[in-house]
Amino acid sequence: MPINEFKAISTFAKAVELGSIRQAALAQGVTPQAASQTIAQLEQHLGVRLLHRTTRNLALTEEGKNLLENTQPALAALDRALASARQGQESIAGPLRIVGPKSSFAPLLMPLLDEFCTAYPGIQPEIQLDDGIGNWVQDRVDVGFRIGVSPNEGVIGRSLFPIQMIVCAAPSYLAAHGVPGSLDELVAHRCSVYRHPTTGRVSPWYLSVDGKVEHRQMSPAFASNDSELELLAVLSGQVIGQLANFYAAQHIRAGRLVPVLLPHLSAHLGMHIYYGNRTAQPKRVRAFIDLAIARLLECPDYVLSPKELATAALTAKRKPQRRG
Repeated sequence: MPINEFKAISTFAKAVELGSIRQAALAQGVTPQAASQTIAQLEQHLGVRLLHRTTRNLALTEEGKNLLENTQPALAALDRALASARQGQESIAGPLRIVGPKSSFAPLLMPLLDEFCTAYPGIQPEIQLDDGIGNWVQDRVDVGFRIGVSPNEGVIGRSLFPIQMIVCAAPSYLAAHGVPGSLDELVAHRCSVYRHPTTGRVSPWYLSVDGKVEHRQMSPAFASNDSELELLAVLSGQVIGQLANFYAAQHIRAGRLVPVLLPHLSAHLGMHIYYGNRTAQPKRVRAFIDLAIARLLECPDYVLSPKELATAALTAKRKPQRRG
């Protein structure tokens, strides 16, 4: 019969420590018969007698003494490792592996990390921002953020807020080139586009037309594989662009950007948070997930209301325009 050597040695050591096979059985949650049989199997497996048994006590044989002395350091080290693992399950400290999109996600993530690490100084963030989708298991990811649907089976996803794709421009651009009144008028404008850094493909503009999302390839006056640079180009007044709400909202509220073509704003995608089975997660991971959901779920900092958008769009109509 196969023998579990580790289990058998643990039972043997516990019996010696407590001076009783019955007490060792109680400590390990098995019957006295099972514990006694486990030790007997170990003796048979090794071909030596380890214990002298009487009805009242136990005594080590010479071979049993040697085995105990040689295995105790390893058993003690294992106990320390198990205790450390249990502590990691209950403490809010240690590494926290997070993945997210590279495109303009850092300004959204950093306030979360700042608040979390201030509350729990023992946290060690490991951040991977990448527009590609990796292997969550191989990469040992704790928490992920993505735009769109879940990239892996077995990963729990929760929508945090809708991604509003807003066509907008700086007031200086609109003063110089005019406000487009329809999608067809965009052909006369200097448009920016985003080129995906991993595939090299140019992303279309996502526009709502008659209740459906339409993908339109724009003739670019400016192209970049960096969303921050595209944002700066639009803010400078060089181009008109379609920007996501989570990094355009603050500039629209401040008047640095003006939304246009509001009937064609699309919100078919969402920002999601992803994680594994919460019951098996360390406490630090569960705590960060709870904070992220509390701070980002339908967060008004990133989602512009229809009234806000309409009010901001009026600023372009109030100012005199000239066409370049």
